[in-house]
Amino acid sequence: MTGTAKNIGGRAPRIGSNDIVRAGRALGMRALSVKAVAAELGVTAAALYRHVDGRWGLERLIGESILGDLALRDDPALGVEAHLLSFAMQLREFLLAHPGLALYLQILFPRGDAGRRVLTDEVKALARRGYSTEAAIVLSGAVASLSIAMAASEEHSEAAEYEDAGGLGREREAAIAGIVVDDHLGAAHLALPQMQRGDYVRLVLTGAIRGLLLAAPPGRPVAEIIADLSSTQKEL
Repeated sequence: MTGTAKNIGGRAPRIGSNDIVRAGRALGMRALSVKAVAAELGVTAAALYRHVDGRWGLERLIGESILGDLALRDDPALGVEAHLLSFAMQLREFLLAHPGLALYLQILFPRGDAGRRVLTDEVKALARRGYSTEAAIVLSGAVASLSIAMAASEEHSEAAEYEDAGGLGREREAAIAGIVVDDHLGAAHLALPQMQRGDYVRLVLTGAIRGLLLAAPPGRPVAEIIADLSSTQKEL
C-alpha cells in the first residue's frame, strides 16, 4: 500500500490530497480509478469523494501532478520550425514515459494548472520568435494536439501488442503481406525506406509544422491565419 496506513482498530484512516496524489501516481494514469485509489489507501470510495470531485476530479488531480514534472527545453538558437518540432518531440517523449497521460490530455488540453503552464511556456517561447499571444496560442495548441494524438496512438498500439502476446504483431505482418502482393501497392511499398517509429513521427510532425507555418508566419494576424487554413475547406 502507498500513503496512509490501513484501517487500524476499526477506525477509518485519515487521508488528504497528498495521500491521494501519492497513491494515484503509484497506480499510474492507465490504471487510475476511484475504486483503485480507495483500495490502495484502505478507505471507501465515499471517503475519497470528500477530497475529489468524482472520476474527473481524480483524473485532473493526478494528471496535473504528473504533467507538472514536464520541463520543456527551449534552445534560443532554434528557428520557429525546429523549435516547434523540438516542443512536439519533447512532449511525445514525456507522454510515452507516463502511460495514460496522453489520453488524459487528448480529452481536454489544457485541463488544469500544469497544462496551462505548459501552454504558457510555449506561448512565451513563440512570442520570443515574433508571434503575438493570440497567434502563439493557435500554433502551439495545434502542434500540441498533433503530438498528443500521435503519442496516444503509439501507446495504444504498444499496449495492444503487449497485452495480446504478439497478436498485433502477427496482424501487422499479415497486413503488410497483403500490401506486398497488391498489384497497385506492392512494388511501391517495397521501394519505401524502412523507418523506426520515432523517425516516422518526426517526419509527419515536420510536415504538419511546415504546413502550419506557411499559413502562420511570425507577425501574421490570427484572423488571416484562420482564413488561410479554412480556404480549402470552403472548396469542399
